[in-house]
Amino acid sequence: MARRVLYFDCFSGAAGDMVLGALIDAGLPLDELKRALGSLAVDQLEITAERVLRGGLSATKFRVVDHHDPAGHPHRHLSGILKLIDRSDLSPAAKARAGVLFRRLAEVEAAIHQMPIERVHLHEVGALDSIVDIVGAVHGLEWFGADRILASPLNVGGGTVKTAHGVLPVPAPATLRLLEGVPIYSTGVNEELVTPTGALLLAEYVETFGQLPPMLTRAVGYGAGDRDLTDRPNVLRVVVGEEADTTATQRAVVIEFELDDMNPQLFGPLMDQLYEAGALEVFYAPVQMKKNRPGILVTVIAAPAARERLHGVIFRETTTIGVRFHEMERECLERECVPVQTPYGEVRFKLARRGGAIVNASPEFDDCARIAKEKGVSLKDVQASAMKAYLDVH
Repeated sequence: MARRVLYFDCFSGAAGDMVLGALIDAGLPLDELKRALGSLAVDQLEITAERVLRGGLSATKFRVVDHHDPAGHPHRHLSGILKLIDRSDLSPAAKARAGVLFRRLAEVEAAIHQMPIERVHLHEVGALDSIVDIVGAVHGLEWFGADRILASPLNVGGGTVKTAHGVLPVPAPATLRLLEGVPIYSTGVNEELVTPTGALLLAEYVETFGQLPPMLTRAVGYGAGDRDLTDRPNVLRVVVGEEADTTATQRAVVIEFELDDMNPQLFGPLMDQLYEAGALEVFYAPVQMKKNRPGILVTVIAAPAARERLHGVIFRETTTIGVRFHEMERECLERECVPVQTPYGEVRFKLARRGGAIVNASPEFDDCARIAKEKGVSLKDVQASAMKAYLDVH
């Protein structure tokens, strides 16, 4: 089965409303978006998607107008925004993802302004229009059901921008902090091209930043920004398609460090927190260190965009004073989980394919262990029965 890919071409930067405009232009139904927003799209909000021209290109401009709040920038705390998200009709997974995004934003603001996270006021991103942009984009990306989300390096612009904290350089401090580990550049235009909402969405969702991958194009969408630029169309382009090559090659970052002075009881919670922060793999290996001390080599594998977040966990939760990291390519097989009926009950099987052919099939260990305990039989008998049942039908 071909894997669906979304590729964001950020030659004019990215903002939350541009992401939504591009997704709508590529096929996301506006009525479906309004349904998912639910009570977030309250009566005083006017939500539209209209055709506009930007630099001669036809694009979709997504707009949210709050008729009860013409200033558009109330000060909201994280707790208030999370309550608004709960009022939406997003799926439980999308609500959780939206909550992660706003918590990440609050963490960044708290670090920049040196205050507890519960006291942080989210200014521009606390306005209802920006909340709708982010929550709507979370739903839109879920609606497309992409297996991989990729993007080009980000054109961030330059000059200065007016904020609730005064005139700040572009990229704004919060934007730049969100984009740590993401390739950025500027063509010298004195405009803010990447906003905090755009940075937040792309840093969270994009697996790899680089060139357009080999793919079969199925749809293209253009999301319009607010202004016209002098040197290029102010649009964000999304290309929707399928991988031309079913072999999934990804960029990954490998982070390593050694520990010889940390309480062993802390290693279990450390692994849990690294996975929560975006690690794909975490493993420990014994090593012999300086002064003939036994130690532990910690290796973390993750998407490059998660590196800075993982560094934060490592320096906060361990005794290390430095880490090493480098990027590499990794190839992943297509994976699928299918149910198989056995004499003991249903067991899920993990299938791995390459080029459409199944190259590996194994029963889910947790299913086998649970069934063995429930039925009072040996785990190896359940595994053998599951493998026989799978082979009988495949």
